[in-house]
Amino acid sequence: APRTPDSCRLALPSEAQRLASIQRRSWEQLFPGEVARQILGSVDLASMAASWEAAIARPPLAKFRVLVAVEDGRPVGFAAVGPSDEPDANPAEDALVGEFVIDPIKQRAGHGSRLLNAVADTLRADGFARATWWVRSNDDPLRAFLQSSGWAPDGAHQSVGSENDSAHVKMLRYHTTLS
Repeated sequence: APRTPDSCRLALPSEAQRLASIQRRSWEQLFPGEVARQILGSVDLASMAASWEAAIARPPLAKFRVLVAVEDGRPVGFAAVGPSDEPDANPAEDALVGEFVIDPIKQRAGHGSRLLNAVADTLRADGFARATWWVRSNDDPLRAFLQSSGWAPDGAHQSVGSENDSAHVKMLRYHTTLS
């Protein structure tokens, strides 16, 4: 059968379990072993899938979207975007990229670029003027990818960590203009 071209589209509720699996694999890639085990142990695949299914089928906000990057008809990555809830944001004009994940086994194949373009197109169509994205300060590949795509740090930063303070990650906020 001819291969369908790689593309991006809105996620379907039936794809929630696949998105949760991709997210879990990404945590194993992103976090040091002990932190990844803690996070993965704190939430099971079924409840993650249920959360994604609800987010897709019954979004919490009208302009909340879950987009998927598709290869051979199956999601290989996803992004969750919507109005920003940042204190310095205007939710009518400022969007937030809350999640952006490409399956570790499908990276470096163009899916991230396609998905990032789909995110920008979707946010523009929803009337947003700007977008922000919290990025780990030590995620050099993602930071380089964003900067090559027209995103830049806006100076905001925060530290996030586990409840028992065993691990902290510095987050930098990136922003771009969508117009």
